[in-house]
Amino acid sequence: MKLWTGLGNPEPGMSRHRHNIGFMAVDEIAKRHGFSPWRKRFKGETSEGVLGGQKILLLKPMTYMNLSGDSVQQAAQFFKIGMEDIVSFHDELDLAFGKIRIKRGGGAAGHNGLRSMDRCLATPEYWRVRMGIGHPGHKDRVHGHVLGNFSKEEAVFLERWLEALADASPLLAKGEHEAFMTKVALLLT
Repeated sequence: MKLWTGLGNPEPGMSRHRHNIGFMAVDEIAKRHGFSPWRKRFKGETSEGVLGGQKILLLKPMTYMNLSGDSVQQAAQFFKIGMEDIVSFHDELDLAFGKIRIKRGGGAAGHNGLRSMDRCLATPEYWRVRMGIGHPGHKDRVHGHVLGNFSKEEAVFLERWLEALADASPLLAKGEHEAFMTKVALLLT
């Protein structure tokens, strides 16, 4: 089994914030691939399904971003899931809006959800799907940018982007990371 977690905040008023793009990604994967209904477990919500021949547990921590690792650690420990089978979908300031990159390990780069995961998992060696939300240009504007909604223009592209990500996700499940990123890009052209 693989554990894919989308990072976000549980408040309904925050559901369309840039910081919640991880929740949006796993929601779209669950919807497009007929995963089970969401249920409360591990201080979060989970949904199960199969992608690319792999059983996937989707997780949305309901602990708020700063404590996301508590939820992820509980699920990983319960199912004995190794770091190589954990994927985190999260917002990335240092990527232009609409860009996607995958990497294993690395620093938290100021992202409190990743910092919490690193602390609770005792290692940063899980996979990260970094979803670009763009940088507002100055560090004083970061907080408002991250905790703000996507613009109307961005929202139109965002829906297409999430659909492309979900359509390409079986490749990610098979560990074909480059093919996954390529397919997302091709589906958007």
